[in-house]
Amino acid sequence: MPSANTESVVYYIHDPMCSWCWAFAPVLKQLQEQLPEGVEFRRLLGGLAPDTDEPMSEELQEMVQGSWRRIQQHVPETELNFAFWTECVPRRSTYPSCRAVIAARQQGEPFELLMNSAIQRAYYTQARNPSDESTLVELAGEIGLDVDRFREALRTEAVHQALEAEIAQAREMDVESFPAIVFENQKGNRPIPLVYTDVRPMIEAIETALKKSTEA
Repeated sequence: MPSANTESVVYYIHDPMCSWCWAFAPVLKQLQEQLPEGVEFRRLLGGLAPDTDEPMSEELQEMVQGSWRRIQQHVPETELNFAFWTECVPRRSTYPSCRAVIAARQQGEPFELLMNSAIQRAYYTQARNPSDESTLVELAGEIGLDVDRFREALRTEAVHQALEAEIAQAREMDVESFPAIVFENQKGNRPIPLVYTDVRPMIEAIETALKKSTEA
């Protein structure tokens, strides 16, 4: 629940390697800019896929590429570089990139979004693999982090536990897929239906939730 001094929060639950989160990024920026006054915005890492060293099966690769193609149909301005699937060894492992976002955050709040965006650009437009620690360390240098400090933090139990805590919080909200938006206040949680091409319906849903929260 929100803290005592916070009445209303909009949570954005995501994963840096979730392709639909990448497609949603432009509208998410508009959503943040247009949130009603007094509503706080917070990010939560949902953790799409646990650690693994196993390459993706051909069947799984086809499934994920199918999702990319659906994005091209429904959100056609989304940039997706299919060279990733031939130039990298794909693994269904997104926890490393989630921990990278937390490790970056430790060096200053602005680095959280910078790292998230860097991972997305690397994965979706540059055919680089954020499941690999080497890629994440390269990105840390590119966004201006202390690379040695980042590399050390990436492997710590504290960062792992921080990710587990965010995943648990997302699950408490009954979030089962990403991205997701949840409005929360003292009366509880309210999921906000996503629209990938128009921010207005989501703003209206948040305004409605905010209005109901003030009713007796």
